[in-house]
Amino acid sequence: MASLFPKTRKKLVFLASGRGSNFEAVLKSLQKGKIKAIPAFLVTDNPEAQAIQIASKSKIHVRVIDFKSFPKKEDYHKELLRILTEIGPDLIVACGYMRILKPEIIRAFPNRIINIHPSLLPSFTGLNAQKQALEYGVKVTGCTAHFVDEGVDSGPIILQGTVKIEEKMTERELTLAILKEEHKILPIAVGLFCDDRLSIKDRKVSIL
Repeated sequence: MASLFPKTRKKLVFLASGRGSNFEAVLKSLQKGKIKAIPAFLVTDNPEAQAIQIASKSKIHVRVIDFKSFPKKEDYHKELLRILTEIGPDLIVACGYMRILKPEIIRAFPNRIINIHPSLLPSFTGLNAQKQALEYGVKVTGCTAHFVDEGVDSGPIILQGTVKIEEKMTERELTLAILKEEHKILPIAVGLFCDDRLSIKDRKVSIL
């Protein structure tokens, strides 16, 4: 399978569970030539994910691993690891993927998985980060593109985008404002990786 893709460009695999807006944002940068890579596959745990339609329009291969079809969760994760190993990506981009990747997958692709999270990490990890920020009363929040490690939203930070929380801002309004920043920084982070411009030392990511 690897021979189908030019060796001069990195092979990308995307993980998505829902609407796929961050997936689409990275694809647009790829199509404009801002990212030098091959979008090899979309892998999704949800057969109804809108991201599938985005991939189909761009003629990107799709692998559906329906999480609900596995009686045991560990069997799903084993199948995901098998598929990813078979594809052999240079980089895995988790963009709206709603499963926690198991240590076996992270160890198989060390510092080769990038995630986008809707907060300024290390604040407000996990689910409902926007709601957490509003309830805590912070004045500024945002989003973080980071490498994935074995913790929850705890990997080395690549880029962050900020959003000011306005008076009486609703959770939906905040979510949409953060999403705009996500669409900016995730393609940049992926592009930096593909250009071999990211270096990690003692958890700190340097842009070369």
